This record gives sequence, C-alpha cells and structure tokens, in this order.
Amino acid sequence: MTPLTESTAAAYVASTCFKIGPPTRLGVELEWLVHDSRRPHSSPAPERVGAALAALDLHPDLSSLPGGSRITREPGGQVELSSPAAEDLTACIRTAGQDLATLRAAFAAQGLTLAGYGTEPHPRVRQLTLRQPRYLAMEEFFGRSGPWGKIMMCVTASTQVCLDAGTEASGAGGFRQRWQLAHRLGPVLVAAFANSPLLDGRRTGYRSARQAVWARMDPSRTLAPHGGDPREAWARYVLDAQLLCVRRADGQPWNAPAGRTFRDWLRGPEADRPTLADLEYHASTLFPPVRPRGYLELRMIDAQPGDGWIVPVALAAALFSDQQAADAALAALEPLSAASAEPGPRGAAWTRAAARGMGDPVLRRAALDCFAAADAALSRAGVDGRIRSAVAEFRDRYPARGRCPADDLLDSADDPKDTATDCPEELLGSGEDDASC
Repeated sequence: MTPLTESTAAAYVASTCFKIGPPTRLGVELEWLVHDSRRPHSSPAPERVGAALAALDLHPDLSSLPGGSRITREPGGQVELSSPAAEDLTACIRTAGQDLATLRAAFAAQGLTLAGYGTEPHPRVRQLTLRQPRYLAMEEFFGRSGPWGKIMMCVTASTQVCLDAGTEASGAGGFRQRWQLAHRLGPVLVAAFANSPLLDGRRTGYRSARQAVWARMDPSRTLAPHGGDPREAWARYVLDAQLLCVRRADGQPWNAPAGRTFRDWLRGPEADRPTLADLEYHASTLFPPVRPRGYLELRMIDAQPGDGWIVPVALAAALFSDQQAADAALAALEPLSAASAEPGPRGAAWTRAAARGMGDPVLRRAALDCFAAADAALSRAGVDGRIRSAVAEFRDRYPARGRCPADDLLDSADDPKDTATDCPEELLGSGEDDASC
C-alpha cells in the first residue's frame, strides 16, 4: 500500500469526516455498566457477561439483534448497544428500545443488570477484562499521565447521539452550523444529563465526574478542534494527535513511542511511513466531545438510568432537525460561548457543567430554553406523544428544579458525612480552581 504524505493524509481526512447529504438519519450508542442483580456492589465475573451475550446467538459480526443493533464489549466489562441509522426519531427510539429489551432479558437470565451511570458508583478494582493489543496499548499510553485513562476505560459509560453531518448549505441543515451547534450545546448536555457524582463509593464533588475525567486526559485526543473550517480543523487535529498505538502483525505490543504524533510518523523515512489503513485506525483512537465519523457523534452525555436515554436523543434530534429550534438554541447558548474561548471540554462552561450540573443558573436558563425549542420542534414534526411526554417530564423533574439525575444519586448516597464539595485527590488535577468543586 502506498505510504501517505502530509498533504494526502490531510486531504483524505477532510474529504471523509463529513459525509454530505440530507440530514435525516440518526442513531444512538448506549454504554452500560454491568452489575450483579442481587449484589450490585460486586463485580460480576466476565464469564457471566460472556454467557449472557452467547445466549443471544449473535453472528460473528455482532449485528444480529432483531433491529440490527450491534453489541460490543468495552475494555472494563461494559457493554455497548449501537443502533442502526434510522430515518427519523420515532424509528430510532423504537428500534433501539426493542433491541435493548432483548439485551436486558439475556442479561437478566444470568442474574445481571445493565446499570445506567456515567461512572461506576461502587468500589471496583480497575482492570481490563479485554486483553487485546489495542486496549493494552491504550492502558500503557494513558498510564503515562495519571489515572484518568484507566478510570475512563474501566468504570465509565455514556449515551452517544449520532447525527448526519449535513449538507454544504448554510443553516440548520448545513454541516458548518451543525458542527457549531454541537459544540455550543455540549455544556448543556453535560449539565442536564449529568449522572456520575460517585466513584469508588464516594462523592466526587462533581455532578459529572465522567466529564471531569475526560477533561484530564490527553488533550491532543480529547479536546475539541480549534477554529476555521470544520474539515480543515479536524484534519489538523487528526494529524497532530499523539499516537496511542501502532498495529503490529508479529505479536509484539502495539505501544507507541511517547510524544510522537501522526504527523511525526508521516515525516519519517518513506519506508516507515503509515498507510491509509494506519490513518483510519489512528482516527478511531481519538475521543473529542464531538467526533466526525462521516456523521457527528455527540460523546459528552453520561449514561442514563432506565430508559432515560430517550430524552437526550429526542432533544438533540429536535434541535438539529428544525431551523427554528436550531436558531433558538444558538441564541440561548450564546452566553455560554461568550464566556469561554475554549470549546471543550476544559472551557469554563464545560467545567461548570461537570461540577454543578443544573445548579448553575446560566446553564439552567440555557437548558430550559433548549428544552422549550425542542418541544416546539417535536410538536411541529408530529412526533409520538409518548416521546414528547418523556422530554417534558424530564424537563419538569430536573432542569426546571435546578437538578439533574446526579442529584438523585447524591440524595440516596450512603456516605452523608461526605459533602458535594469534597474533592478526592483522585479526581483533582493540579491547578483545579475552587469554582470547579
């Protein structure tokens, strides 16, 4: 395979990261922590998870659930359901819901529960249950700079909404405005759906400790691309990200040289330069809050309890599919973007969202305006009334009361001697300001 150059690599990324077309489809990726149904404080043996998946009689490509959803295992034992792309919101929720019911039943038969938390609230030994070369290299890479990568790999879970990138046109259907809206909406999605205040059985001082963990990881692969045209910004981002792993076919570890970027690799001796396959694999190891994979993957939402995942999917779908709703959301989010030059996840709005959730008055106001815009859009689109009711009930239970799902967990936490302002050393990096705790 012909080795790449910097110019051909950048051009390839720019041409494939935003697939242009009418933005009608959406999907959802649901990560779940796995608990023993009778003893949630105990980690279930990986063999029990394997037995639950084996009972589904999945094909080797793991895509044979009734609706076509893919099931994958995450490195710390989590399980992820990835729905197929649907043509509208109702179809997406119906398909994902049916496949999720099948998955839950298989796990229940093994005495297991799919638990919706952004971080594992109970004490857990952090170890990889999947010993594949990719994950071993990932463990080594993140271990160079602290515990954050190991926490992310082993004890976190998310709800990810996937939306078509859009067209070349301006407005809500165009990929440029959709890219902008996704990043500006990020802090509100973090805050409204924050559901990870506990870790190792302790309060962390954050409503979304999961977001706090992501903010402390390798910035070359977890921050948002800066400035300019989205295609060009993402191409620069991909090439300037550090190598997490280098695939090898000889059984050797996939560990990458410390500090080496993909651009450095491209500038090496011609015989050693990466191929297109290497570039595509490298891009799969990048984890910004909004990841363009042909479509836009919103990665900043904590896993939700029960069927709570329906609400962020409906909220995002409504705001991205309706010009009036998109305009209203951008106006509501302007105070947040004006207050922070950093688009995430280390910007001021993102940090406040992780720490305070809907207790932050500016975030709360923006969230309520976004929920109002989404409700109007769902009404105009004639969306199933049950979906609209779920969104309205969440709004009234949480943002309208200055709360998020994390507050329910804090209310029932077993350690009342700890307070929400305690900041365990494990969750604080150097230089954390008081406002973040």
